[in-house]
Amino acid sequence: MRLATTTGLAVSALLRSKLRSLLTTLGVVIGVAAVIIMQSMGAGATAMVTGELSGMGSNMLMLMPGATQGMGGASLGAPLFTRDDLAAIGRECPAVRAASVMNVRSVRVVTGDENRSTNLYGVSPSYLEIRQWLTVMGRGLTEEDERQGAKVCVIGETNRIELFGSVDPIGAEIRVHDLACTVVGVLEPKGASTFGQDQDDLVLMPSTTYGRRIMGDDRIGVMMLSAVAEDRIDEAKAQVQSLMRQRRRVLEGEDDDFTVRDMRELIAIMGTITGVLTSLLAGVAAISLVVGGIGIMNIMLVSVTERTREIGIRLAVGARARDILAQFLVEAVVLSLAGGMLGLLLGAVGSYAASRVLDLPFSLPPMAAALAVGVSVVVGVLFGVFPARKAAHLRPIVALRFE
Repeated sequence: MRLATTTGLAVSALLRSKLRSLLTTLGVVIGVAAVIIMQSMGAGATAMVTGELSGMGSNMLMLMPGATQGMGGASLGAPLFTRDDLAAIGRECPAVRAASVMNVRSVRVVTGDENRSTNLYGVSPSYLEIRQWLTVMGRGLTEEDERQGAKVCVIGETNRIELFGSVDPIGAEIRVHDLACTVVGVLEPKGASTFGQDQDDLVLMPSTTYGRRIMGDDRIGVMMLSAVAEDRIDEAKAQVQSLMRQRRRVLEGEDDDFTVRDMRELIAIMGTITGVLTSLLAGVAAISLVVGGIGIMNIMLVSVTERTREIGIRLAVGARARDILAQFLVEAVVLSLAGGMLGLLLGAVGSYAASRVLDLPFSLPPMAAALAVGVSVVVGVLFGVFPARKAAHLRPIVALRFE
């Protein structure tokens, strides 16, 4: 029997019980939609993370003491950097355009009746250039501020709102920890980071002021560097590694006691994390496809029982067992494929709605859509084989006598 004829008979049989056919496909619809939504959310989250990390500075490098693994911090016991190290990078690493201190601690800031806890960063004037961060009011930190250890600071948008409200903060005095300093600038808002941290909840202070007056220690915990061009990141990284090995007296064959990391590594790490989580969630969602396949098999077995006399008549007038097998198998595949297409449509709509609610970039990976629909067809074949074989192996005489 030709495939077109078999398909026509299968579709006609399914349309005779429209509601039952629709309910049978629900498991597949839900499974495919869930897989599509999970894949779409994962792709959107990856795109958002990549965009935010790239926005921190595509040429940016981070120099940290200690060997780190994954997203971990510095190893305990590794010596911190010095200002001589910072100066040496500026002199001896031509592929590095700018270098900045980045020391940070949590402090309490006070002005008038307002006070709150925030993050205080001790940075070099080049920090804002490396981070590609502008000021919307006042100015940034200058080399003169750094040389003099000036008691000045630049605040983030969150601190501006919480401490000053609608009042112009430029020139106002705030107490940071135990130090009174003058606000000289306000940073442009950046909002929440990939990890949910408020990037605007900070105060920037010259690193010399931070070291002498806040910490009492001029050593450097982390350095932020910027390569002269994106295609010279690897060159800059190699120069910094070579210089630091010399200055920290790391012998040949010994592991570095510091880490140089660029944004590409962080993007790759975050992409791996989101990819694993997305796959796990999609795997859980795919269980619905198995449940849907079991539902299809159950309904097909019921259909075989209900149509036993029909099968007997077709066998008696010359239909071959493989024709019966093909018809019921096609019915199962049509049910599953219809569920897959409906699930794809529902998943696309659900993904778009979720991306708007969660403020994620909308992304519908074509491969995920094709895979979900393809899997739904495979489910139809796998769970349709047993009912189809049962129908094909009925004996005509027994089938005709069935009540």
